[in-house]
Amino acid sequence: MAVPVFEEYEPAADCPCPGCARRRRELVLRRAVREGGHPAAHGARRALVLFTAAGVVLGGGAPAASGTAHPAGPPHPAGPAGRDTDDDPTGDHPQGGTAGLHGRPLAGPAGGSLAQAPLPKVTRAEIIERAERWVAAKVPYSMEKYWSDGYRQDCSGYVSMAWKLPANEWTGSLHRYAEKIAWADLQPGDILLFHNPANPTKGSHVTIFGGWTDDRRTHYLAYEQTKPHTRKQATPLAYWNNSDRYVGYRYLGVVADGTTGGGTPTGGSQPATAFPGARHFGPGAVNAHVTRLGRMLVQRGGARFYEDGPGPVWTAADRRATAAFQRAQGWRGAEADGLPGPHTWRLLTTGTGRDIPPAAGQSPPPYPGRAHFRPGQSNQHVETLGRQLVRRGYGKHYRTGPNRRWSEADRRNVQDFQRAQGWRGGAADGYPGPETWRRLFR
Repeated sequence: MAVPVFEEYEPAADCPCPGCARRRRELVLRRAVREGGHPAAHGARRALVLFTAAGVVLGGGAPAASGTAHPAGPPHPAGPAGRDTDDDPTGDHPQGGTAGLHGRPLAGPAGGSLAQAPLPKVTRAEIIERAERWVAAKVPYSMEKYWSDGYRQDCSGYVSMAWKLPANEWTGSLHRYAEKIAWADLQPGDILLFHNPANPTKGSHVTIFGGWTDDRRTHYLAYEQTKPHTRKQATPLAYWNNSDRYVGYRYLGVVADGTTGGGTPTGGSQPATAFPGARHFGPGAVNAHVTRLGRMLVQRGGARFYEDGPGPVWTAADRRATAAFQRAQGWRGAEADGLPGPHTWRLLTTGTGRDIPPAAGQSPPPYPGRAHFRPGQSNQHVETLGRQLVRRGYGKHYRTGPNRRWSEADRRNVQDFQRAQGWRGGAADGYPGPETWRRLFR
């Protein structure tokens, strides 16, 4: 569906266009073939030396920039391979430079290249939280200026900031930190990228995918840095212009929500984790702790308070769900004000205390029919099912869900619940029938 943007090509030894010149420099810096490098690197090194020498002899110095720039090279598995910091220490390109990070070095440990340094780890919740900061601040768009956090105030600087990259990248280099994915596989924190190799300043753009806004997946919530300032809004897939040329990418350093940078689990019910502090909750708060609070409340019976989310932005839904949990413990007055304190946090993180009871007069939802729970289906019943599975303790196969789209994780969680009833064979196939539904919601 999407037209590939970044294609492999062999730069001509004597072509003076910026694209070939950059590609020759990149190939020179890559590893030797015997070390797993690109097979054209050795020839490119030799060609670059000869071509440079010829330019010096002719007295022309660097070749004049002319012609159309070629696309950037394919993604490198280790991240930003090929950054020519020796030939071009400023990292300047048509969309601005890499400077602005308050003196942070571009090189890795012990003078090694950035490609040899580990990529910063970040969860999807953190990516969206960081994106929300610029939305809240209404950061003005600029291809030359840098915000107070050191990132360039254009679209690719925005993604560099959200992904916690150590340098300001541009639309021609962001793909080096990511793997290409299909539009159908997009998840919050992924990006949709269009790089115009002929003229990067004409049409090149990148947005952060914030989630689908409709069941048909024709629109998504786009976080983007554009004129006059950062915004988020429902956007046609993939964008208003050049839609079919946008490519989905997933950051190589993304880790599952609920893990630290080293991959150590921080979620779960045991043991208790330290209360992050009252400043992380309440009006205006935007952080990963809000997301975690909401997810724990959903698991404890608070799903009905959330129409969208939980997410990193504190909302009235978070306060109502927190207050309901506090009242379920028998607390009243200031102890049930809807703002979590250390005691509330301890009960939630350890899985102790009383769950939020159903609303007065609330009855289990009627079984909607088997047709709603099949591959390719996307509807509210799937999300309702998933949240109830999590509430009952059968959500271990979810990584980013539950959500409205039926997935293999939904089927496996249903199957676990069915087997817990003592069912086997076709009775435990992972597709909910009327009896599975009745027992799950009773």
